[in-house]
Amino acid sequence: MPNDHPDRCDQAILVRPATPADAGTIVGLIRELASYENEPPASVRISEADVLRDGFGPKSRFECLLVEAEGRPAGFALFFHNYSTWEGRAGLYVEDIFVSEWARGRNIGRRPLAEIAAIAAARGCVRVDLSVLHWNPARAFYERIGFVEMAEWRPYRLHGSALLGLAEEVGAPAEGAS
Repeated sequence: MPNDHPDRCDQAILVRPATPADAGTIVGLIRELASYENEPPASVRISEADVLRDGFGPKSRFECLLVEAEGRPAGFALFFHNYSTWEGRAGLYVEDIFVSEWARGRNIGRRPLAEIAAIAAARGCVRVDLSVLHWNPARAFYERIGFVEMAEWRPYRLHGSALLGLAEEVGAPAEGAS
């Protein structure tokens, strides 16, 4: 059967939707990502059960694409819907995209992003967003394929005790917010 989508499979590289059977692989790749970002192993608390519940359960919170090269896992992209109030349309947010060190330099990262762009277009999404650490050399790659740095926007995060403290103003703290 001819390959009618060259970004999905060529040069022995395959991008495919993750399945529940991939939960352990996803957790392993997330641990590799944490190591790449110089985070301690203990900072990754996600489990296979979390992946199964939130990626494949009745209320899926994310979708994941796996990248395989040479018949083994080479990377992943985890994404979910967001919403633009100004556009009045959904978008997709790429939470993580990662290529294992052994597989870098083969244009592998472009493939899951192309797939996510196709998913966004098919779903009527108006944009794909992602965040990247300031030191990450992938910034140049993202710019080459058309991502634009939103320099005027600054990311903020509420988590841990600050999240729980604010939640207590209206009642019980949110589940799992610690």
